[in-house]
Amino acid sequence: MIFSSRAVELKQPNELRQMRQAGLVVSRAIAAVLSAARPGVTTAELDAVADDVIRTAGAVPSFLDYGAVDGVGGFAGVTCLSVNEEVVHGVPGERVLAAGDLLSIDCGAVLAGWHGDSAVSVVVGEPDPATTSPELSALSETTRLAMWHGIAAARLGGQVRDISAAVSQHVRAQTRTYGIVEEYVGHGIGSEMHQPPDVPNQVGRGLLGSLRSPRIVEGMALAVEPMLTLGDPDTHVLDDGWTVVTDDGQPACHWEHTITVTARGLWVLTAEDGGEQMLRTLGVPFGPLD
Repeated sequence: MIFSSRAVELKQPNELRQMRQAGLVVSRAIAAVLSAARPGVTTAELDAVADDVIRTAGAVPSFLDYGAVDGVGGFAGVTCLSVNEEVVHGVPGERVLAAGDLLSIDCGAVLAGWHGDSAVSVVVGEPDPATTSPELSALSETTRLAMWHGIAAARLGGQVRDISAAVSQHVRAQTRTYGIVEEYVGHGIGSEMHQPPDVPNQVGRGLLGSLRSPRIVEGMALAVEPMLTLGDPDTHVLDDGWTVVTDDGQPACHWEHTITVTARGLWVLTAEDGGEQMLRTLGVPFGPLD
Protein backbone atom coordinates (compact mmCIF):
# COMPACT_ATOMS: atom_id res chain seq x y z
CA MET A 1 0.00 0.00 0.00
CA ILE A 2 1.13 3.58 -0.60
CA PHE A 3 1.48 5.76 2.48
CA SER A 4 0.97 9.50 2.88
CA SER A 5 3.37 12.16 1.63
CA ARG A 6 3.73 14.08 4.89
CA ALA A 7 7.17 15.02 6.20
CA VAL A 8 9.72 12.32 7.00
CA GLU A 9 10.31 11.86 10.73
CA LEU A 10 13.99 12.14 11.73
CA LYS A 11 15.02 10.46 14.95
CA GLN A 12 17.57 11.56 17.51
CA PRO A 13 20.28 9.02 18.46
CA ASN A 14 18.57 8.12 21.73
CA GLU A 15 15.33 7.49 19.81
CA LEU A 16 17.13 5.19 17.36
CA ARG A 17 18.50 3.30 20.34
CA GLN A 18 14.93 2.90 21.57
CA MET A 19 13.97 1.59 18.14
CA ARG A 20 16.84 -0.89 18.38
CA GLN A 21 15.35 -2.26 21.59
CA ALA A 22 11.95 -2.61 19.91
CA GLY A 23 13.68 -4.27 16.97
CA LEU A 24 15.30 -6.84 19.26
CA VAL A 25 11.91 -7.69 20.74
CA VAL A 26 10.60 -8.28 17.22
CA SER A 27 13.64 -10.38 16.30
CA ARG A 28 13.17 -12.61 19.34
CA ALA A 29 9.44 -12.98 18.78
CA ILE A 30 10.07 -14.10 15.19
CA ALA A 31 12.75 -16.53 16.35
CA ALA A 32 10.29 -18.06 18.81
CA VAL A 33 7.64 -18.43 16.08
CA LEU A 34 10.20 -20.03 13.75
CA SER A 35 11.05 -22.57 16.45
CA ALA A 36 7.38 -23.41 16.90
CA ALA A 37 6.45 -23.53 13.19
CA ARG A 38 6.00 -27.18 12.28
CA PRO A 39 3.39 -29.35 10.57
CA GLY A 40 0.19 -29.66 12.59
CA VAL A 41 0.45 -26.28 14.32
CA THR A 42 -2.19 -23.63 13.65
CA THR A 43 -1.37 -20.05 12.77
CA ALA A 44 -3.34 -18.96 15.87
CA GLU A 45 -1.00 -21.03 18.05
CA LEU A 46 2.02 -19.36 16.45
CA ASP A 47 0.45 -15.95 16.98
CA ALA A 48 0.14 -16.70 20.71
CA VAL A 49 3.86 -17.51 20.83
CA ALA A 50 4.75 -14.07 19.45
CA ASP A 51 2.29 -12.37 21.78
CA ASP A 52 3.93 -13.95 24.82
CA VAL A 53 7.45 -12.90 23.79
CA ILE A 54 6.39 -9.31 23.03
CA ARG A 55 4.42 -8.78 26.24
CA THR A 56 7.03 -10.50 28.42
CA ALA A 57 9.53 -7.95 27.11
CA GLY A 58 7.25 -5.10 28.23
CA ALA A 59 6.35 -4.19 24.65
CA VAL A 60 3.01 -3.98 22.87
CA PRO A 61 2.15 -5.66 19.53
CA SER A 62 2.07 -3.09 16.73
CA PHE A 63 -0.31 -5.07 14.52
CA LEU A 64 -3.10 -6.00 16.94
CA ASP A 65 -6.17 -3.82 16.25
CA TYR A 66 -4.23 -1.87 13.59
CA GLY A 67 -6.64 0.08 11.42
CA ALA A 68 -9.51 -0.07 13.91
CA VAL A 69 -12.09 2.72 13.82
CA ASP A 70 -13.75 3.31 17.19
CA GLY A 71 -12.44 -0.07 18.27
CA VAL A 72 -13.96 -1.91 15.30
CA GLY A 73 -12.43 -3.50 12.21
CA GLY A 74 -8.80 -3.65 13.26
CA PHE A 75 -6.34 -6.42 12.46
CA ALA A 76 -7.11 -9.49 14.59
CA GLY A 77 -3.60 -10.77 15.24
CA VAL A 78 -0.25 -9.97 16.81
CA THR A 79 1.51 -11.24 13.68
CA CYS A 80 0.72 -11.44 9.99
CA LEU A 81 1.09 -15.13 9.09
CA SER A 82 0.79 -15.63 5.35
CA VAL A 83 0.88 -19.12 3.82
CA ASN A 84 1.70 -20.12 0.23
CA GLU A 85 -0.38 -17.90 -2.11
CA GLU A 86 -0.94 -15.37 0.69
CA VAL A 87 1.50 -12.52 0.07
CA VAL A 88 1.11 -10.41 3.22
CA HIS A 89 -1.35 -9.55 6.02
CA GLY A 90 -2.51 -13.12 6.59
CA VAL A 91 -4.80 -13.21 9.65
CA PRO A 92 -3.84 -15.86 12.24
CA GLY A 93 -6.55 -18.43 12.81
CA GLU A 94 -7.37 -22.12 12.58
CA ARG A 95 -5.32 -22.85 9.46
CA VAL A 96 -3.15 -25.89 10.17
CA LEU A 97 0.35 -25.81 8.71
CA ALA A 98 1.45 -28.70 6.51
CA ALA A 99 4.92 -29.88 5.59
CA GLY A 100 6.13 -27.92 2.58
CA ASP A 101 4.01 -24.81 3.22
CA LEU A 102 5.78 -21.50 2.63
CA LEU A 103 5.11 -19.39 5.72
CA SER A 104 5.77 -15.64 6.02
CA ILE A 105 6.07 -14.39 9.61
CA ASP A 106 5.64 -10.62 9.82
CA CYS A 107 5.84 -9.06 13.28
CA GLY A 108 5.86 -5.58 14.82
CA ALA A 109 6.27 -4.29 18.35
CA VAL A 110 6.28 -0.90 20.02
CA LEU A 111 8.46 -0.25 23.06
CA ALA A 112 8.61 3.11 24.85
CA GLY A 113 6.72 4.63 21.92
CA TRP A 114 9.05 3.36 19.15
CA HIS A 115 8.34 0.64 16.60
CA GLY A 116 10.23 -2.25 15.08
CA ASP A 117 8.97 -4.25 12.08
CA SER A 118 10.45 -7.35 10.46
CA ALA A 119 9.47 -10.42 8.45
CA VAL A 120 11.02 -13.74 7.48
CA SER A 121 9.81 -16.64 5.38
CA VAL A 122 10.40 -20.36 5.93
CA VAL A 123 9.38 -23.61 4.28
CA VAL A 124 7.63 -25.61 7.00
CA GLY A 125 9.24 -28.97 7.60
CA GLU A 126 12.60 -28.19 5.99
CA PRO A 127 15.03 -29.79 5.35
CA ASP A 128 13.05 -32.97 4.59
CA PRO A 129 13.53 -33.51 0.82
CA ALA A 130 10.26 -35.44 0.69
CA THR A 131 8.23 -32.34 1.61
CA THR A 132 10.39 -29.44 0.53
CA SER A 133 9.98 -27.78 -2.86
CA PRO A 134 13.29 -26.49 -4.28
CA GLU A 135 11.27 -23.77 -6.01
CA LEU A 136 9.92 -22.45 -2.71
CA SER A 137 13.32 -22.51 -1.05
CA ALA A 138 14.81 -20.65 -4.02
CA LEU A 139 11.99 -18.09 -3.94
CA SER A 140 12.61 -17.43 -0.24
CA GLU A 141 16.37 -17.15 -0.68
CA THR A 142 16.01 -14.78 -3.63
CA THR A 143 13.64 -12.59 -1.61
CA ARG A 144 15.97 -12.61 1.40
CA LEU A 145 19.00 -11.63 -0.66
CA ALA A 146 17.02 -8.99 -2.57
CA MET A 147 16.19 -7.42 0.79
CA TRP A 148 19.84 -7.45 1.85
CA HIS A 149 21.02 -5.99 -1.47
CA GLY A 150 18.44 -3.24 -1.04
CA ILE A 151 19.65 -2.55 2.49
CA ALA A 152 23.28 -2.50 1.35
CA ALA A 153 22.45 0.17 -1.25
CA ALA A 154 21.34 2.68 1.41
CA ARG A 155 23.89 5.40 2.19
CA LEU A 156 23.86 8.93 3.53
CA GLY A 157 23.32 11.37 0.68
CA GLY A 158 21.87 8.66 -1.53
CA GLN A 159 18.22 8.30 -2.44
CA VAL A 160 15.52 5.89 -1.38
CA ARG A 161 15.25 4.84 -5.01
CA ASP A 162 18.78 3.33 -4.68
CA ILE A 163 17.25 0.72 -2.38
CA SER A 164 14.42 0.09 -4.86
CA ALA A 165 16.86 -0.31 -7.74
CA ALA A 166 19.09 -2.73 -5.85
CA VAL A 167 16.14 -4.94 -4.88
CA SER A 168 14.83 -5.21 -8.43
CA GLN A 169 18.30 -5.62 -9.96
CA HIS A 170 19.00 -8.61 -7.76
CA VAL A 171 15.66 -10.18 -8.65
CA ARG A 172 16.06 -9.56 -12.39
CA ALA A 173 19.56 -11.07 -12.32
CA GLN A 174 18.17 -14.51 -11.42
CA THR A 175 17.87 -17.23 -14.03
CA ARG A 176 14.21 -17.66 -13.09
CA THR A 177 11.68 -14.85 -13.58
CA TYR A 178 9.98 -13.82 -10.35
CA GLY A 179 7.10 -11.40 -9.97
CA ILE A 180 7.78 -8.27 -7.90
CA VAL A 181 4.64 -7.16 -6.08
CA GLU A 182 4.04 -3.44 -6.73
CA GLU A 183 1.02 -2.49 -4.62
CA TYR A 184 2.72 -3.15 -1.27
CA VAL A 185 5.97 -1.41 -0.41
CA GLY A 186 8.43 -0.69 2.37
CA HIS A 187 8.01 2.42 4.46
CA GLY A 188 9.36 4.84 6.97
CA ILE A 189 8.97 3.81 10.59
CA GLY A 190 9.47 5.34 14.02
CA SER A 191 6.89 6.75 16.42
CA GLU A 192 4.31 5.17 14.09
CA MET A 193 4.60 1.83 12.34
CA HIS A 194 3.88 3.24 8.87
CA GLN A 195 5.32 6.62 7.92
CA PRO A 196 6.78 8.34 4.86
CA PRO A 197 8.72 7.74 2.74
CA ASP A 198 7.53 4.80 0.65
CA VAL A 199 10.24 2.28 -0.23
CA PRO A 200 9.08 0.53 -3.45
CA ASN A 201 10.78 -2.65 -4.60
CA GLN A 202 11.47 -1.40 -8.11
CA VAL A 203 12.19 2.00 -9.61
CA GLY A 204 9.55 3.80 -11.63
CA ARG A 205 6.64 2.42 -9.65
CA GLY A 206 4.27 4.18 -7.28
CA LEU A 207 5.07 7.66 -6.01
CA LEU A 208 8.78 7.39 -6.78
CA GLY A 209 8.01 6.97 -10.45
CA SER A 210 6.80 10.54 -10.73
CA LEU A 211 8.39 12.37 -7.80
CA ARG A 212 11.97 13.03 -6.82
CA SER A 213 13.12 10.30 -4.49
CA PRO A 214 13.85 11.38 -0.89
CA ARG A 215 17.45 11.73 0.21
CA ILE A 216 18.69 9.36 2.88
CA VAL A 217 19.85 11.35 5.89
CA GLU A 218 20.82 10.65 9.48
CA GLY A 219 17.84 9.95 11.70
CA MET A 220 15.76 8.33 8.96
CA ALA A 221 14.51 4.80 9.67
CA LEU A 222 13.15 2.57 6.91
CA ALA A 223 11.49 -0.81 6.60
CA VAL A 224 12.85 -2.60 3.51
CA GLU A 225 10.49 -5.41 2.49
CA PRO A 226 10.48 -7.08 -0.92
CA MET A 227 7.59 -9.38 -1.82
CA LEU A 228 8.13 -11.82 -4.70
CA THR A 229 5.92 -14.39 -6.41
CA LEU A 230 6.57 -17.56 -8.39
CA GLY A 231 4.02 -16.40 -10.94
CA ASP A 232 2.25 -13.19 -11.88
CA PRO A 233 2.65 -10.40 -9.28
CA ASP A 234 -0.97 -9.21 -9.43
CA THR A 235 -2.86 -9.56 -6.15
CA HIS A 236 -6.24 -9.07 -4.51
CA VAL A 237 -7.55 -8.91 -0.94
CA LEU A 238 -9.73 -11.67 0.50
CA ASP A 239 -13.13 -11.08 2.06
CA ASP A 240 -11.55 -10.76 5.52
CA GLY A 241 -10.38 -7.33 4.36
CA TRP A 242 -6.73 -8.06 5.13
CA THR A 243 -5.20 -11.13 3.53
CA VAL A 244 -3.47 -10.31 0.24
CA VAL A 245 -3.22 -13.26 -2.18
CA THR A 246 -1.83 -13.75 -5.67
CA ASP A 247 -4.43 -13.66 -8.44
CA ASP A 248 -3.03 -16.82 -10.03
CA GLY A 249 -2.73 -18.78 -6.78
CA GLN A 250 1.04 -19.11 -7.07
CA PRO A 251 3.18 -18.94 -3.90
CA ALA A 252 4.60 -15.65 -2.66
CA CYS A 253 7.37 -14.69 -0.26
CA HIS A 254 8.14 -11.74 2.04
CA TRP A 255 11.24 -10.65 3.96
CA GLU A 256 11.71 -7.39 5.90
CA HIS A 257 14.11 -5.53 8.18
CA THR A 258 14.02 -2.10 9.83
CA ILE A 259 17.21 -0.11 9.17
CA THR A 260 18.87 3.23 9.74
CA VAL A 261 22.02 4.79 8.27
CA THR A 262 24.47 6.46 10.65
CA ALA A 263 27.65 8.41 10.00
CA ARG A 264 29.51 5.12 10.50
CA GLY A 265 27.40 2.94 8.21
CA LEU A 266 24.29 0.77 8.20
CA TRP A 267 22.51 -0.51 11.28
CA VAL A 268 19.80 -3.16 10.95
CA LEU A 269 17.63 -2.53 13.97
CA THR A 270 15.67 -5.79 13.74
CA ALA A 271 18.63 -8.15 13.22
CA GLU A 272 20.04 -9.76 16.36
CA ASP A 273 23.60 -8.87 15.32
CA GLY A 274 22.59 -5.50 13.91
CA GLY A 275 23.19 -6.87 10.42
CA GLU A 276 26.94 -7.02 10.91
CA GLN A 277 27.56 -10.42 9.31
CA MET A 278 25.59 -9.83 6.11
CA LEU A 279 26.72 -6.23 5.72
CA ARG A 280 30.38 -7.23 5.95
CA THR A 281 29.72 -10.06 3.46
CA LEU A 282 28.26 -7.51 1.06
CA GLY A 283 31.21 -5.16 1.58
CA VAL A 284 29.39 -2.25 3.18
CA PRO A 285 30.18 -0.60 6.53
CA PHE A 286 28.39 -1.69 9.69
CA GLY A 287 27.52 1.41 11.71
CA PRO A 288 25.74 0.97 15.04
CA LEU A 289 25.47 3.91 17.39
CA ASP A 290 27.74 3.73 20.42
